[in-house]
Amino acid sequence: MRPIRILWNEMIGFVFVCLGVIPLFQAYKAYREFDAGNEGPGRLFLILGFCAIMLYFGIGSFLRARRIGRS
Repeated sequence: MRPIRILWNEMIGFVFVCLGVIPLFQAYKAYREFDAGNEGPGRLFLILGFCAIMLYFGIGSFLRARRIGRS
């Protein structure tokens, strides 16, 4: 049962890391629009906040899988 829990946490971690990395391209576009003065900072902060939360959950899931593997 333990290897299944480790694999599950690693798979969920991968999904969350992907959900955190993919929108970074949109954040770059939003930054360029903000820098050009065409848009306010709200969209940029929203995207970066989403990325930070998803990366936090992803890294936390990988760490949880490692902790399960060591016990």
